[in-house]
Amino acid sequence: MAKRKSMSSKMAQRKKPAPKLDITFCCPFCNHPGGVSCTIDLKLYVATAVCYVCEEFYHTTAHHLTEPVDIYHDWIDACEKANQGVQLQAPDYQKRQRRVGSDDDDSDA
Repeated sequence: MAKRKSMSSKMAQRKKPAPKLDITFCCPFCNHPGGVSCTIDLKLYVATAVCYVCEEFYHTTAHHLTEPVDIYHDWIDACEKANQGVQLQAPDYQKRQRRVGSDDDDSDA
């Protein structure tokens, strides 16, 4: 007699396909959806993200595992890092203005 095949062997063979990653992204400067496209040149080890609307660009190094998502997130991280310095300096400017305009205090009583 023949042996019956179990259902577990069929379940092990079926694998879900990996989700596809985006290749176009929203620009961090003009917020145009799908405006940023990423290119990778493995001969020169350079990766570039370019917005075709506002013509902003970002260059970084690439290797054989680099994906367009990685380039875009590196650009976002670089933008956030650059903005941290601006945000840290902004409150100092506001404090100086308050000291200069100290005549407007509520201590008139």
